[in-house]
Amino acid sequence: MASTLDLTPRASARGVGSNADTITPVYGYTAAGAAFQRATRPDYFGWLEHVRAAAGCTRPIRLSGSLHTVDPTTGRILASRHTDAMPDAAIYTACGNRRATVCPACAQTYQRDAFQLLRAGLVGGKGIPESVAQHPAVFATFTAPSFGTVHTRNVKRHTCRNRRRCNCRAEPCHARRATDPAAGLCPHGRPSVCWARHETGDTVLGRPLCLDCYDHAHQVVWNLFSGELWHRTKQAAQRYLTKLAQQRGIPRVEIPTASGKTRTVAPVRLSPGKVAELQARAAVHFHAIARLDGVHPDDPDAIVPPPAGFTTDDLVDAFRHAAAQIHFRTPPHPDNPHGWVIAWGDTSKGLDIRPISTTGAGEVTDGIVAGYLAKYATKSTEATGHTSTRLTADTIGDYADPDGDHTARLIDACWHIGRPTDTPAPLSERPRERRPRPGFGQRWECPDCGTHTRYAACPVCVAQRQAVLDTEPAKPATANPYARLRRWAHMLGYGGHFLTKARRYSVTFQLLRDTRVAFRRHEHQDHEHPTAGGPPADPPAEDTTLIVGTLTFAGVGWHTSGDALLANSAAAMARERRTTGREELAHELGTTPAGVVPVAA
Repeated sequence: MASTLDLTPRASARGVGSNADTITPVYGYTAAGAAFQRATRPDYFGWLEHVRAAAGCTRPIRLSGSLHTVDPTTGRILASRHTDAMPDAAIYTACGNRRATVCPACAQTYQRDAFQLLRAGLVGGKGIPESVAQHPAVFATFTAPSFGTVHTRNVKRHTCRNRRRCNCRAEPCHARRATDPAAGLCPHGRPSVCWARHETGDTVLGRPLCLDCYDHAHQVVWNLFSGELWHRTKQAAQRYLTKLAQQRGIPRVEIPTASGKTRTVAPVRLSPGKVAELQARAAVHFHAIARLDGVHPDDPDAIVPPPAGFTTDDLVDAFRHAAAQIHFRTPPHPDNPHGWVIAWGDTSKGLDIRPISTTGAGEVTDGIVAGYLAKYATKSTEATGHTSTRLTADTIGDYADPDGDHTARLIDACWHIGRPTDTPAPLSERPRERRPRPGFGQRWECPDCGTHTRYAACPVCVAQRQAVLDTEPAKPATANPYARLRRWAHMLGYGGHFLTKARRYSVTFQLLRDTRVAFRRHEHQDHEHPTAGGPPADPPAEDTTLIVGTLTFAGVGWHTSGDALLANSAAAMARERRTTGREELAHELGTTPAGVVPVAA
């Protein structure tokens, strides 16, 4: 079969097979015929080498334009090349999407980067000192409150070794005694009990027992403001630790500022990170990693251990205190003039905080935590059964339905609550404004730019200020905070990033990407090794030229389904070889394969 041919053993792209773009094939063949036609062309190997950077991507981005080789010292253009002279007259680059349903190859790269980023903040590496492994750290889970009764799978005692493939006997979903008042019917005439023992993967899990009793509006508003709730919880936990240091007599630390002055800060610092996950009921809950650091008086950016006496128990107490204390009410809305209450769920049941062990001997280790959180890097709303791009007025009718299923009602609540709430006054009722007639005044000279003009404002300075404003990012509207619900209706109200962290917790995704790019540029370079007893070889000469590209967007996807078949098949086989090599090496060393995301027990 054409899809299993090893057409490029050197391929280093990641990913699996995917669909091509919707462009009509120019050869008139099927996918296998188009692939055969491409493979028999004289420039096939040149094309294959040209698309290596995006071979595993489902819908790569095509760029067209010119590439100039510039001498960085003189600025002289040494050579120029246009994409018209390249295969397919374009440059292919991976899309970089993190969602596995959109692009499995780019999502796998993103997941591995997330694993390295999270683990580096617990054990060090990638520029983070290894001493962080001795800092107190906890793994906490914050859940949303109840918005109505939903079908659940409750296992009181697990006997399985892998919770992901749990086959333990579950308890009845919502059992009630016959004498219990809640054992009858709900106000809408539906049963309030469920005696079923749901299995893992049951489609009814997370669905309300009664759709009319469920508060869909409150849930989407909670999703919208959950980021602010997490922000306030972090602040409350930091204040608790600061107060605890003051009670123990630990003095505040004086650090210099950029202006030459000094300011005092708390001697203990919280470095958290969190990952957002959508449950089956479509409510957001957060998995958080929190590390306790100290403050260096001479280098505020340094990562140092906390003061003596601070332990993991202090971190647990700080988060429990913050979760129970923090709650607020949203701004008024025409549907709810008093706003909605935003708070965490029952802290006695829904708040799970466990210490993290970096020695590999505890119940929750750094590898388990990093792997457990990194697996959410490629997920979005798939757990709810909903997958779509951003919704508009033309497409909202395909997904929203006030009388539909659970997901359709949530999307409808987002669109309804996020509607414009300010009604402009009629034109006849607006006050008339008397504006002065335009005219010229006395000639004057602008003190800023020296322009002579008769206008009331200098036209040169006004144009410059407007140009600066045009380049600044647009700020979100503050008049109606619920307007963001329509923008994030496809995410069921949640508009935050799946992973956020403190600046000092770990490295950034950008650093990991830059390191990978630098490695790929020299992965096929011949390295000279010193001979036995001889002098060391000279280091390879560095590239002293600069490549400047003037590229524009040319399209998305492969030109034909045959191109997608060839590129993705080769990338899939290259990925399989790497996975097999990691597993064999891990088997010899008796460790977990590198790049394999562990599963929490």
